[in-house]
Amino acid sequence: MTPDDPRAGLERWRLILGAPAERRTGGLDGPDAARDTALQWLYGRDDDLARRGERRGTADGREGGDGPSTLAVVDWLDDIHRLFPRETVERLERDAVETYGIDEIITDPDVLLRVEPSTSLLRAVLRTKHLMNPHILAAARRVVEAVVRDLTERLRPEVRRALTGARFRRPSRAPLARNFDFRATIRANLAHYRPEDRRILIEQPHFHSRTRRHIEQWQLILLVDQSGSMAGSVIHSAVTAACLWGLPGLRTHLVAFDTQVVDLTSDVTDPVELLMKVQLGGGTDIARAVDYSAGLVDNPRRTIVALITDFYEGGDAHRLTRTVRDLTGQGVTVLGLAALDEEAAPSYDRDLAGRLAEAGAHIGAMTPGHLAEFVAGRMAHGGRTA
Repeated sequence: MTPDDPRAGLERWRLILGAPAERRTGGLDGPDAARDTALQWLYGRDDDLARRGERRGTADGREGGDGPSTLAVVDWLDDIHRLFPRETVERLERDAVETYGIDEIITDPDVLLRVEPSTSLLRAVLRTKHLMNPHILAAARRVVEAVVRDLTERLRPEVRRALTGARFRRPSRAPLARNFDFRATIRANLAHYRPEDRRILIEQPHFHSRTRRHIEQWQLILLVDQSGSMAGSVIHSAVTAACLWGLPGLRTHLVAFDTQVVDLTSDVTDPVELLMKVQLGGGTDIARAVDYSAGLVDNPRRTIVALITDFYEGGDAHRLTRTVRDLTGQGVTVLGLAALDEEAAPSYDRDLAGRLAEAGAHIGAMTPGHLAEFVAGRMAHGGRTA
C-alpha cells in the first residue's frame, strides 16, 4: 500500500488507537498487522487497557481466542528489529525492561545476543548482574562494551576540548606571528589612531603564549553514589573519568559508595571493567564517602570534589554537612551533583542539598561536558569562581 492510498491513513489510526478502532478503520494486514502484534505483545500488559476492556491478551502477554499466536521474547526482538526503525526499537526495549519488567531481555543469553545495546539496557544489566551466572554475564558484557564504546566516542571530544581549550593567555616577548594578540595590541595603540587614514599605527605590538604554563597539579575527586536510582550517573561518571584520565595538570580519582566506600581509581582506564565491578543498590552513607575524599586531598585550593548523589542520606547528615563545611573552608571546591548524565534531570532530597549549599557546596546537575567546562574554568582561574 502506498502512502497516497486512502487506506494508509486509516491503518495508521488503527495502529495508534488499537483493536477497538477496527469497526471504523478496518483490519490490518501485512507488515502493519505484524507491527500491531509486536506492539500488542508489549503494551497489551498495561493495566489501563484491561480497565477499559481493550486488552486482548493476558497480563503475561499470552493471547487468547483467535488473536495472534504467543511470541517469545527472542521472537519479539527479531520482529521489532525487522519492523521498526532503530529509535523505536530502543524505546520498545527500554519500556520492556523498565516499565514491564521483562527480565528475559537481560537474563536470556540468546536474547542478549539480539538486543540493541542502549544506556537503559546497560542500567538494567548493572542492577541485575550480581544475579547472573557466568555464561549470561559474558553475554551481558557485550551490552556494557557497546554502550561504553558509544558513550566514550561521543563524550571524549567534548570533555577533552573543554580541558585542553582552557589555555592561560600570558604576555610573551617572543614576536611570533601565530602568537599575535590582536585585542591587546589594539588597546595599547589606540592613542596612535590617525583619523585621516582611518588607521592605527602599531608602535607596541603585543604577543601571548599559546602554550599552557606550568601549573600545580589539580585533583578531581568523583564520589559516585551507587544506589539503584543513580545508575545513569554511575555510567557517565565512569566514562567521564576515563575521558579525563591522563590530561596534563589534572589527577582524577573515582570513588563509588553505598554504605561502604570503594576506590575504583585503578580501574578508570577500563570503564567496562569498572562498571562490571559496580554493585547498584543498598543503603547510602554519603558522610563516609566525603570523609574518605577529605583524606585524598593534597592541595585544598587546587582540589575539586564532585559528589554525585541523590542526597538521600542514610548516614549522619550533620557529620556530612560539617565535613563539607570544613572542606570548603580549606579552599576545596565541592560540587554536589544530583545527576551527571546526558539529560541532567535530577530527582533528589532538596532539604539536604540546601544544607550543603549553605555549607559552601555548589549544587546542581550537569552533563559530562558541563562538568569538564566547570573543572577547566576552575583551573584557568586558579580556584576562583569562573
